[in-house]
Amino acid sequence: MNLKTEEPENRKTDIFRFREFPVYKDAREFRGNLKQLSKMKFPKEEQFCLTSQLWRALDSVLLNVAEGSDRYSDLDFSRFLNNALTSVNEVVACLDCALDGKYISGIEHQENLGKAEKIYRQLKAFASKVRNSS
Repeated sequence: MNLKTEEPENRKTDIFRFREFPVYKDAREFRGNLKQLSKMKFPKEEQFCLTSQLWRALDSVLLNVAEGSDRYSDLDFSRFLNNALTSVNEVVACLDCALDGKYISGIEHQENLGKAEKIYRQLKAFASKVRNSS
């Protein structure tokens, strides 16, 4: 009897449909990259302040897309997508703080702002589509 329950990463499942949303995939990659950047660049004294705030905001983008995807109405889903949008704004503010503190370079700042903008635009369009389909 095989009790192993782990599933391969690429196995599709209809239950967790949010995992197939392009914005979820992009936000997941963005989250990983920014967490890695902050580990390498942010000073230790920011661990419980800016780093923690950035990580919570990055997690919030993914978590709101996931949680909202299983709501009973498109309006509810749209609200969660809006929450994800506000978390993207928070990520951008954290990036500004990191730039101001000279923890990241201007190039790193601009690159990540571009990625944040892409996710923001995807969320805006997705929320609009969801609201208009109800």
